[in-house]
Amino acid sequence: MRDFLLNVTRYPRYLIAFGLGVANSVLAPLAARGRNPVTAVALIGAAISGVLSLGLVLRAMVMPTPLA
Repeated sequence: MRDFLLNVTRYPRYLIAFGLGVANSVLAPLAARGRNPVTAVALIGAAISGVLSLGLVLRAMVMPTPLA
């Protein structure tokens, strides 16, 4: 049973390490491109647009359907 619990405790650590690795792989090239002001503005606009789109889609998915 101890081996099972030890194995189960490794999964959250793996998930955190995997998530940080993916974030590092995505954000490092974007940070390098962000030094140019025009590119930085475009990246900020894309990030805001992505967050707004995700929020609107999730809100539409959760909102109950109106009765006609």
